Amino acid sequence: MSGTTTAAAALRRRAAGAGANRWAVLVVLCVSLLLVAVDATVLHVAVPAVTEDLRPGGIELLWIVDIYPLVCASLLILFGTLGDRVGRRRVLLLGYALFGVASGMAALADNAQVLIAARALLGVGGAMIMPATLSILRQVFPDRRERALAIGIWSAVAAVGAAVGPLLGGFLLEHFWWGSVFLVNIPLMLVSLPVGRLLLPESKGDGTGPWDVIGALMAAAGLFGMVLGVKRLGGGEPVWSMFTVLPLVLGAALLVAFVRRQRRRAYPLVDLKMFARPAFSTSVGCIVLAMLALVGLELIAAQYLQLVLGLSPLETGLRLLPLTFAAMAAGLAGARMLRRFGPRRMVSVGFCLTAFAVVLLTALGRTDDCALMLAAFVLLGFGLETTLFGAYESMLSEAPQEQAGGAAAIGETSYQLGAGIGIALLGSVMNAAYAPGLSGVPGVPASASSSAGHSLGEAYEVAAQLGGSAGAALRHAARDAFVHGLHVTLLVSAGLLVLGAVMALRLPRTMQCEEAGAGAVEVPAQRDAAESRVSV
Repeated sequence: MSGTTTAAAALRRRAAGAGANRWAVLVVLCVSLLLVAVDATVLHVAVPAVTEDLRPGGIELLWIVDIYPLVCASLLILFGTLGDRVGRRRVLLLGYALFGVASGMAALADNAQVLIAARALLGVGGAMIMPATLSILRQVFPDRRERALAIGIWSAVAAVGAAVGPLLGGFLLEHFWWGSVFLVNIPLMLVSLPVGRLLLPESKGDGTGPWDVIGALMAAAGLFGMVLGVKRLGGGEPVWSMFTVLPLVLGAALLVAFVRRQRRRAYPLVDLKMFARPAFSTSVGCIVLAMLALVGLELIAAQYLQLVLGLSPLETGLRLLPLTFAAMAAGLAGARMLRRFGPRRMVSVGFCLTAFAVVLLTALGRTDDCALMLAAFVLLGFGLETTLFGAYESMLSEAPQEQAGGAAAIGETSYQLGAGIGIALLGSVMNAAYAPGLSGVPGVPASASSSAGHSLGEAYEVAAQLGGSAGAALRHAARDAFVHGLHVTLLVSAGLLVLGAVMALRLPRTMQCEEAGAGAVEVPAQRDAAESRVSV
């Protein structure tokens, strides 16, 4: 009797994903995410050193910076659904290996073409790693309350990675050459591969029907075109340029064809019925809106800190750190807030708090107000992370376990698309509000005013060339026009965030915790321990 009771208890614990190893799995997944998040931003501070050493052309330099997020965003759905089919751990470990090889290739690149190819391979590796971390987390933590805590830790690590990238890059560049920002990945990957193979569980979907290879390629090509077009818009390229319109049109056409193909197939690559669930579709929309409203704003804020207030890049990074710390705190407290307030109230209040912080920033002017900025950045980080945490958790919990990889890929793709659209939209708003302020500056020729209207940095260069009272007048007018443009952009961003708060009212009122037993996946050490208890 006791043996039967022990066996039943072991099976229950195994079905619920019990055992300390699931937290070790979380550590491995967080390290994976940290590497990918850091690599997305670590190169930004190394661009001057890369330019001096490799002498890339303007287009080559643009591709060096943009190819990683572009390839990564394009392939998320492909590798997320492939993991559902062939095994998420297998895809993740292959991503580790590719990421390590590509890091070595990038560190040793002796020309721009090799560096671009290496950065593209890093994007492929990142696309293999990112959805796998979330989908494995979905499997290892079948209990929603524990999963909410795990997602909170996961999202806090993502916030740390985005902030640590520029700081780590700056530190390495002070002591080593620019290739060290890539070389640091290799020892971490050499450790992650065997540890991941030992600790991570293998899981996959039901495997019914063939994998839609054509559909996967259509999704990848369509997303590539859309993200490329959006990035060109965000970079200030003409709206009607063939190299902007053509990728957008072809990308949209391929994505429409992909959706129609998935609806017709008996075994679709992505089950679009998930979008019929209000919690899932609303969560995806909230992720897009949150990133659309804030990522472009972050870039503009960095320009304000450096060009208007005159802070150094390191001082700018340090000034933004409170935002990161607040986001970490929200991620760690997210599980408790979700249980207490429910997804609807949590996400909606997070949007409202973020909108309030954005409006608060409109009080900034030409002088440094450190206290106001600190308060606004803390509220901004806490509100944003609260929103994203609630939306990600609701989206992942609403998706069927067999579709976990596809759902995670949809969430990450929404994040990337929202960020790209936000840069394009808010950048356009900023330019529209900034440029008119430079027309008719006394003593400044029309051609100089036109050039200065492209950006604040270019306005400073034109002012330096003019010199004298005309240069001083242009510099003063450009600074005032930028602050005005910043205020307009902040108000537009706040409006988008309020729209997100209204959208979040479609989310469930309470956090519904399912039984932990169904479809759980055991980690290797749990399986061995459970079998030994059963045999006794």
